[in-house]
Amino acid sequence: MISEKERLRLRNLANTQLEIANSEKNLVRTKEWILHNSCKGQRPMLHLEIDNFTQEVLLPQMQCEDPMARKIEERLLHNFYNMQVLDDDKVVAPYFGVWWDLDLKPWGFHVKKELASDGGLGQHFAEQVEDLGEEMDKFKPSVFRLKTEETNAYFKAAQDAFGDILPVKHVGKSLTCWLTQDIVHILGMENMYYVLYDYPDEFMQILSQLADDYLKFFEEWQDSGLLYPTSGYEECNQGSICLNEELPSEGPVKLNQIWLHMDSQETINISQDMFETMIWDSYKKVADRFGLVSFGCCDPLERLWPSLSQLKNLRKASISPWTDEAYMGEALAGKKIIYQRKPSPNYLGVARELDEDAWRSHIMTTLKHAENCSLEFTIRDVYTIHHDVDKAKRCVAIMKECIADAWNR
Repeated sequence: MISEKERLRLRNLANTQLEIANSEKNLVRTKEWILHNSCKGQRPMLHLEIDNFTQEVLLPQMQCEDPMARKIEERLLHNFYNMQVLDDDKVVAPYFGVWWDLDLKPWGFHVKKELASDGGLGQHFAEQVEDLGEEMDKFKPSVFRLKTEETNAYFKAAQDAFGDILPVKHVGKSLTCWLTQDIVHILGMENMYYVLYDYPDEFMQILSQLADDYLKFFEEWQDSGLLYPTSGYEECNQGSICLNEELPSEGPVKLNQIWLHMDSQETINISQDMFETMIWDSYKKVADRFGLVSFGCCDPLERLWPSLSQLKNLRKASISPWTDEAYMGEALAGKKIIYQRKPSPNYLGVARELDEDAWRSHIMTTLKHAENCSLEFTIRDVYTIHHDVDKAKRCVAIMKECIADAWNR
């Protein structure tokens, strides 16, 4: 149970969030995001995602002990840390947003994950199907559900603690559909590659079945009246922000009125022809149902571009450290598709000292290749800043200097 001391702590944080949300800086950046997401912005937007190093920057600040209080406390701190400390372009909502937690069992499987024994980040997904040709009967209808009871309890706890200060509201963030990731979670990576060769028809069958299962779940969600707009401050995944005026801001909404995020990182080692003939149709039938699509994570998108370019609703393309920046700069030039660049996290997350010259050169290279695009920077997959917040702040400052020097619009 949340104690009175913890309630006071949450109320103070809620006050801080509201003050920052109403600041002139935040209001200006909110407008900039709206223009940016319509490809009408005047400059690249940038965000340093802190999700993977919160243990260094948020956990030391936390004071609550009750599990629910700590969950809410961490979310409040997360909501305004970037604006308050890093001064990138992450913006702050004038409300406490709560989105639905989900329980997903693709094909009815419970994903079995084994973590590294040394407590590191390594993980392995246990293979639950060894020979697809002999085990097709294991692939049942997927079991997907909204975790309404758990989410509503979280909503009520926040509402009771500080709803009179900072409004608490149900919100939407981009839906996600990562079909090949689900396959790897059940087959394993190596086994999936063998299956693509040994059982191509069966592979396409289970992939298409999964796409249909997702669409059925999304349609049921839509019909329940619990699908909320994705035009606010929430994430459209991959460290980006939903803010826009093209999609509805009042709900409930339909699938063709919200953001979707997809990727297919697991297929980077197959040929473009195999991707197009065996995988793309399942992806496209899901993507076509949505209003706006953000695609990619670590995928080298130049290999997928012949397929991706077919999407009329593609709005953000992930330009990862493994993507041919020059190729994608030419492909996206002048298009209403955002070149969402993911700079290498190694500069910030590996060396204890930031190599400022190398980082500056890295960012300037992107500015050159994307000079005719709508550009967004998202620094992701940083698992440590070596407890050096000044290094992270300097990383952001250099990016701003590069943009000021090289971006002329």
